[in-house]
Amino acid sequence: MAKSNTSAFTEDWLPVKSIQNSMIITSNNDKVTGVKITPRNIFILDPITQENILLGLRNFYNTIDYEFWLVVADRPVDISVYMSQMQLLFNETQSPAIKKLIMQDIEKGETFIRNNVCDTEYYFLFKGKDPDLLNKRVRQMITGLATCGINASLISNSDLRLILENFLNGGNTTEFGTVMPV
Repeated sequence: MAKSNTSAFTEDWLPVKSIQNSMIITSNNDKVTGVKITPRNIFILDPITQENILLGLRNFYNTIDYEFWLVVADRPVDISVYMSQMQLLFNETQSPAIKKLIMQDIEKGETFIRNNVCDTEYYFLFKGKDPDLLNKRVRQMITGLATCGINASLISNSDLRLILENFLNGGNTTEFGTVMPV
């Protein structure tokens, strides 16, 4: 008979053992890794280029012969450094016209902060037991996407944590590390 888990802590029932070397290591030693896709708005390109990218993606998808997940995650945008730079620039500027333009940028930045603006990020994830095979798949996926005109890179530990946080908390950011039922 399977043991029932009644713990209130997500860490007690989620099969994640660790996140290291751009991989989630599960309790049964499966490894989950993938690539992060740099977003690209192809719909601002000319129709022929759009069609070529879509055709390339269709061909790319047809070459993938293993299970994968396409994951979309929102990441909060941190513009605090930009806002500080704008404030310094405002304080140093003498011209009223330039001060007005800088103040408009500061106000727009404050609107972003008030509205919790997020970047949408895209990931291909896949799992397996053999790290060498997973790394080979990562390289193939990066190369395949590049032939379609899409830039991708190895997913980072930070990206994996973000994906888990979005999945577990419905996109709400937590600072305390433990998810409790409401």
